[in-house]
Amino acid sequence: MMNTTRTPQVSISERISPKILYFGTPVALITSLNENGAANIGPVSSAWALGWTLVLGLETTAKTTANLRRNRQCVVNLVSEELHEKVESLAPLTGNNPVPKHKAEKFRYEPDKFTAAGLTALKSERVEVPRIGECPIQLEAVVRNFFAIGCQDERVIGAVAVEVQVVQVHVAKELILSEHHIDPSRWRPLIYNFRHYYGLGASLGKTFRAEV
Repeated sequence: MMNTTRTPQVSISERISPKILYFGTPVALITSLNENGAANIGPVSSAWALGWTLVLGLETTAKTTANLRRNRQCVVNLVSEELHEKVESLAPLTGNNPVPKHKAEKFRYEPDKFTAAGLTALKSERVEVPRIGECPIQLEAVVRNFFAIGCQDERVIGAVAVEVQVVQVHVAKELILSEHHIDPSRWRPLIYNFRHYYGLGASLGKTFRAEV
């Protein structure tokens, strides 16, 4: 049988200065509550998890950031690859009125993002913030801490890392492998790869710590 395994090669590299370093991160839609009780949706591509703790990277001027500071609750709705067009329809919208000056040329104010993107609001169990029905994984969370980041980085126009604690997890039935496991062969997250949307390729293997 022919061996199709590729032998890793040393790459020839050059120094460049990329404008951004989104080298392949999952997309999430953060729902939060505005001052009037209406729901806001903020697309994010800077998020990571450790246990049931998440860290969200947000602009300091974002409506989501203001809502989290005031209400201290959110839902992190994880997006599957087939939702990329709905994510993109939200991308140029902001819940800030007036629109911040640095966004004025490309963004517009939208008070009802659920309707604008054709998404369904579902009642949460542990927080006041609604979930997004079309997202296969929904993480209800409460805010624990805020940290200023990017202060020494001229490429960052004010950013904050928000630590949130997940208090309830909702998963689409077809993705559930067992009470404690999501089926990685069925979960198809949307990936933000240098400002382009990608899905996953075939599995390349699993870590020695994988239980399924």
